[in-house]
Amino acid sequence: MLESLLDMLLQHHVSCAPHVLTRLVAELGAESATIREVAERLTPAQRYGAASLPTPLPLVPSIVEVFGAREWAAADRDLLLAVSLCLDDRLEPLLDLDGRTADEIAGGAVGADLVLRAGRISLVDPRLAIWMREISGAGAVTAMHLRLGTVFTRRGDRVNAAWHEARSSLRGRPSSVPALIPIARALSEDGQSLRALQLASEAEKHATGDARDEARVVAGAAAIGAGLSGDAATHLSALFPDGAESHRLQALAVLFIAQSALRGSVPDLEPGDFRPTSDDPADWHAWTRASALTAGLCAERGDRRRMRVWLDAVREGSARVGAQRALRDPAVALSWLVAGDVDREDVAGAGPLSGGMLRALRTALEGDIDLGLRILATGDSSMGSEADPFVAGFENSALVRAYRALVEVLLLSWRGDIGMARVHLVAAARELPIALPFAGLGVVLARRLDLAVRGELSPYSLALTEALPPAVKIDLLVDRSIRSYLGGDFEDAAAAARLWLDMGAPQTTFAVPGLDEVFGAAEPVHRSPQIVRPPDLELAAALRLRLQGASEGRWRAEHEEVHRIARTLRSPFERARVEAMIGVRAAIRDERVTAKAHLRAAASLFDVAGANAWSRAMQERISRLDEADDDGARGFDPLEVCRRAWTPSLTARELGVAMRAVTGASNREIADALLISVRTVEVHLGRVFAKLDVRTRVELTVLAHRTNRHL
Repeated sequence: MLESLLDMLLQHHVSCAPHVLTRLVAELGAESATIREVAERLTPAQRYGAASLPTPLPLVPSIVEVFGAREWAAADRDLLLAVSLCLDDRLEPLLDLDGRTADEIAGGAVGADLVLRAGRISLVDPRLAIWMREISGAGAVTAMHLRLGTVFTRRGDRVNAAWHEARSSLRGRPSSVPALIPIARALSEDGQSLRALQLASEAEKHATGDARDEARVVAGAAAIGAGLSGDAATHLSALFPDGAESHRLQALAVLFIAQSALRGSVPDLEPGDFRPTSDDPADWHAWTRASALTAGLCAERGDRRRMRVWLDAVREGSARVGAQRALRDPAVALSWLVAGDVDREDVAGAGPLSGGMLRALRTALEGDIDLGLRILATGDSSMGSEADPFVAGFENSALVRAYRALVEVLLLSWRGDIGMARVHLVAAARELPIALPFAGLGVVLARRLDLAVRGELSPYSLALTEALPPAVKIDLLVDRSIRSYLGGDFEDAAAAARLWLDMGAPQTTFAVPGLDEVFGAAEPVHRSPQIVRPPDLELAAALRLRLQGASEGRWRAEHEEVHRIARTLRSPFERARVEAMIGVRAAIRDERVTAKAHLRAAASLFDVAGANAWSRAMQERISRLDEADDDGARGFDPLEVCRRAWTPSLTARELGVAMRAVTGASNREIADALLISVRTVEVHLGRVFAKLDVRTRVELTVLAHRTNRHL
């Protein structure tokens, strides 16, 4: 259901992040017309999850059409309005307000619009809340808040009383602030970030002086906990430069996270710009934690130089407050691991990130991915309640849960469970802001897993991509290369891969399902020292590289040795890619029996991994091997097919010479056609022979025809 709604919004150019759409469905029901109309009235920041949704949501024509002709008795309308305005769904306070019993309400005319069950009350159609607020008018809404405030005061519910009294005040009610801020902070730490943001934002409107600064800090923290980077930046930016130093330091970490998410890069500032001027340990601890989180943000974006600067500040601050073990060590270890250095000394952290997540990643990178997944699962059941100095106060937030969910998906993909990894990622995307952690890694993973499983991008990955800030760059060219490769368009796959290399080969630090099948053995993508991946993936990449570099004379021995080693790979996906490469290389050498055996093995392993698109691609290759060898029947142009296959290995000039040589042109004819000397043709042909491991024009022509049949 959610996928079809995402697709509908994409088609109408009002895409929403999946977790935002989940909230819209909760407040509007699965009514596609209403959802589209509301989405059209939201700002991009609201649709993409950077800003909170308005309360109430906009009144749109489809809601008017449903409720426009309805009429209610005054008491029933008051009850419906009260249900729409309450913070929670408890029944007893509303019975106090209304004066009727639950049975009388359920049996009356209004009962058809309400669900009363187990001491709770809610609207049958959530859209009715929008309609009731609209037709009641501002005066009636204010009066109802006042009545509800009185009810909750009588019941001794200080928080709800303060909330409704504040909402009913036309001039401000500073007396409500002392009740709202503490409960907002507690809700935020409990993971109820959206409710906490409501309370803290309301407190900010009524507070003055130091209390207003405190409300801004709490509101900003709640906002970033929910992934609302725009709201967090708005609340916290107001503290600079005039807020109290203690509040500015408390806000610093969250503000940097928010600005990095919005801009796609970490603010270009120095730790010394914010170094505390007091000796207060709390100020120094806040500065140190902000430095630790900023170092992590730099690591996520591959900025090692600035990461080191902020880690130096972490060391300084930790020494000042005695937090070397609790804060410095996990911050240093996690930052360096994310930056690509997995050989640092292991440390024992605590809590969901510097404890469980760090330990799970390290364990997986040492080769035990199953244990890493068990560590994450254990943390989900118990470690979430453990304090984490690295993200104190955010242990239960949606943002931290998104980090952990992405690491789980990453580990599943490393283990070769591609289909399961995609299932888990989609589930996380429905509830969590997965585009924020690790500088957009979740979006890259969503796209790569879609391509591996479906062969195309789903509404989930397309919506996540739309939600990325413009400054955040992901390697779309690799996605295009994979899609073309799996679809049989090798020429476009190679062209996209070449463009990606020309642009510096941008890629995530953590290894994600990619495509090195179309690269030549000497391409730099194989030699990146900062890619974080477990031994299984490292070995598989080395085996594919070895196959690409195998000479004609060494081919049989090499492929047999590679196959023997590949059988030790535990990831069915990685082993399948090695089997597939052996099959393709064997087909090019006209070893049809060997080729089909390895391609069948690859297809079966891809099925085990849940990589259905890869499996289909292997079946198509097998079918092509079973077809007649007649070029005319196949409808292929040998020149075009060779050009596709040889583009990654040859320069443009070498390719032009080779293509003409294959057609039988003499060196003089080639020289005249390309406006070069015969000697230059001879030099280029020599390089072509060396790169393609042939010795004569005849062997080059034979290789071209083999390639035409099997690639």
